[in-house]
Parts: sequence; structure tokens; C-alpha cells
Amino acid sequence: MLIVMQKDATELEIQSVIDRMIDMGFNVHRSTGVIHTVLGGVGGKPEFDLEVFEVMAGVKEAHRIVSPYKLASRTFRPAGTVVKVGQVEIGGPRIVVMAGPATVESAEQIERCAQIAAAGGAQVLRGAAAGEERLQLLRQAADRQRLLVVSEVLDASQIPLVSRYADILQVGARNMQNLDLLRELGAQRKPVLLKRGISATIEELLLSAEQILSGGNYDVILCERGIRTFETYTRYTMDISAIPVVKKLSHLPIVADPSHATGRRDKVPPMARAAVAAGADGLLIEVHPDPDHALSDGAQSLDPGQFEELMAQLRQIAGAVDRSLAHPHA
Repeated sequence: MLIVMQKDATELEIQSVIDRMIDMGFNVHRSTGVIHTVLGGVGGKPEFDLEVFEVMAGVKEAHRIVSPYKLASRTFRPAGTVVKVGQVEIGGPRIVVMAGPATVESAEQIERCAQIAAAGGAQVLRGAAAGEERLQLLRQAADRQRLLVVSEVLDASQIPLVSRYADILQVGARNMQNLDLLRELGAQRKPVLLKRGISATIEELLLSAEQILSGGNYDVILCERGIRTFETYTRYTMDISAIPVVKKLSHLPIVADPSHATGRRDKVPPMARAAVAAGADGLLIEVHPDPDHALSDGAQSLDPGQFEELMAQLRQIAGAVDRSLAHPHA
């Protein structure tokens, strides 16, 4: 159920509606927009009378939502969600680039990766880091270049450790339906980047996001990273169409990962360009100072020159679709 309050509804009227929803067994999620407050009800009795709410003081309209993902649906936040991480906004007019290596190999390697990312105009340093020592290296390199950090959480037990060093917690494709992990992330107040599973439908991706949102964490960023099809030339098939589809169905921002999707360095730039043109709110790009000697995923990592060239191209494409990219640090 979804209830839209009148723009001049008082706090007392809003609370009265919330209390009534709770009495009927709903878990209530409140979204305060520029004009209206929206109340989303999850659960509750299977049969209820909408008129009970339509006649309450301060209520503009009430709707029965048949979508299985009520909180992730566009209806819950028609204007869309902007996830704010420090000074960076994901889902706004500026496209956010998250760049870095597949994995943290050494202090020198991650430092150079951070320099490449910042020089190209990225705002977030990406990288998998096994253990606290490498997480520290990731954090320190990012801080020196004034970058945020996104890193993967493999299971719920890792959340406290990774949260100490990362600004955004990433859920990998193989964990998209790990309900224990998703529920625990819903109880956190750190943004979550949720990758689409390799065989998951768009609805299944949104249902996974619903698990996080239901816990009260509304800072969820979706990620298209390729799905398994019958095609074998690339590692996966990057579903560019998922980007505008998600934009229509959900209020959540969506980014794309052409590196993991294609598995091929020469295919990363065209897929990145296509994702921006399709409306992606950000990109995850793997970069490495020496891709041919990377410990993992070197074949899909861009070298410094390729990354710089791609970022210049993306700025032109972003302008053509009324968006923008951050410029390199001065």
C-alpha cells in the first residue's frame, strides 16, 4: 500500500495515518519528498479497505500496490533517489565513475591505481581487498587522492571490518540472493552497491534490493554487470536495456560495470559509452598501471592511457544526454 499525504499535511496527521497503518499490521516506510510525504506499507492484512485511509485528514490519495517490490518501485519515490556519499551524489545529474583494480596487490600498485583514477576524473576507488591490511592500503591510497572507496562484502561477518574502511559496501553478483547478507545490510547505514546476478531477471534484482530497503537502508545503488546467455565471445552479455527499464520501474540509481560484463579490455570502452547514453548514473571501470601483469582480471583492465581516453569520450556523451562527468583533479 502507498499513501500520499497532502503537501500541507501536519506532522500530527501524518503520524495518525502511520499509527493506523501499524494497527492494520503494516510495516511503515516514510519518504519525505520536496512536496509530499509518501508512506509505504509492507505486509499487513491481505484484504483491507483503502477508503479507511482516503478519508483521513491530510491524505491526498491511497493506492494498493500489486508490485512485489513496493519500496524499490518508482511509485514509492517518483522523483528518484539520490544516494549521497560525502560530497558525491549518485543518481543526480553528474555521472559518477568508480575506477580501480580488480584486487589490491601491494601498496605501490593501489597507490598508482588511485592516482590514475583521480587523474582521469573518477570519484570513487574500487577494489577487492582480502583482509584488514589491504583494506587499510585501499583506504589510505583513496584518501591521498580525495577519493571514496567501494569494496565487496562477501558475507555478513565481514560487514563490520569492511565498513571501517569502505564508504560503499558492494554485494557481488553471486551474493545477490544471499538473504542473510541483504537483511544485515538493511540494518546498516552505509550505502550498498548491489550487483545483478549472472542469471537474475530485473524483477529478481529489484526484489533483492527490497530486502535491503525493508531493513530501513534506502541508500541502495543497483548495478548491471552482465548476465549469462548462450553467447560466449564475451564473458557475459551486458544488458544495456536493463538500464532504462530499471529507471522506469524503480527510483533507485543504477550504475554499470562493463569490465566484469565483457571480460575484454577492448570491449570495455564501447560498453561504457553505451551505458552512459542509456542513462546509467555511474560506471565501474577496472584500471591497472600494468594490466598485462595484473594478478587478476588483467584482460579486462584498462591501462592509464586507455582510461584517460575513455573518460574524455564519456564527457562528450554525457553532455549529449544532459548529464556531466567530474573533471580531473587540478
